[in-house]
Amino acid sequence: MLKVLTLNLWNDQGPYERRRERVRLWIERLDPDVIGFQEVVKGAEVDTARDQVPADFHTEFACAVPFWLDRSKEFGNAVASRWPIAEREILDLPGERDERRVALSVTIDAPFGPLSFTSTHLNFKLHHGMVRERQVVPLCELVLRRRPRDGFPPIIVGDFNAEPDSTEIRYVSGFHAIDGRSVQFFDAWRVAGDGGPGYTWSNRNDYARIALEPERRIDYIFVGYPIRLGEHFGLGHIEDCRVVCDDEQDGVWPSDHFGVYAELRTEPQPMPDVLRDQIERVSSQ
Repeated sequence: MLKVLTLNLWNDQGPYERRRERVRLWIERLDPDVIGFQEVVKGAEVDTARDQVPADFHTEFACAVPFWLDRSKEFGNAVASRWPIAEREILDLPGERDERRVALSVTIDAPFGPLSFTSTHLNFKLHHGMVRERQVVPLCELVLRRRPRDGFPPIIVGDFNAEPDSTEIRYVSGFHAIDGRSVQFFDAWRVAGDGGPGYTWSNRNDYARIALEPERRIDYIFVGYPIRLGEHFGLGHIEDCRVVCDDEQDGVWPSDHFGVYAELRTEPQPMPDVLRDQIERVSSQ
């Protein structure tokens, strides 16, 4: 199984040192293979992504903007991986002047083959659905361009700041077209969650409740289609998905967001003959 985690770290706000310990304990418990972090702060003496992960993990960081509370530091997204990161690409996403966003896409040398993994963070303003719509189109183009051919399906994780029925999420999930274009990735929670709302911005969380916003699901793990002909059938199939980093201890929550964790199949399965026949008939038409 490939174990994937995404978490918005809430930069270094609140009781950061105590929050960091909470995140570390969750990561130790979940033992993920690859993690996408958002709202990472990095500077000469701080790296809030590296702070959370085991010493032997490999990390990459992409700056979106100077950190507004200390402009000597950078604010952006990161990827942490159990296995070496072979290459990376940073995409500047379209947006507003005061809220620059990026996507960090890496190729990981995983034991089951190259793994394309992208961590992103879209505009947060509730009324900026039109900005997020402009962001998901180039984001998905980047991911599809970088995906390994006939291998493990690409993965996109992050804080999308949008609910499942929004146009931008429906676009990524294959339920809506934007400017005559369409794509399709599986929403891990929709495939393998427990059937609940899956809120990752929850008013149970003291750090989120102070924003006076409605509860919603805004953090996602998206995975490409798991069916491949030949020996690759079922790679990347989503077996399990959970909301994590969602508890409080002594008044301290890990972050203002909850995280999302998923387990994906890494061993191919025999393709049923009836499905193989259907695919081959369609391919030959």
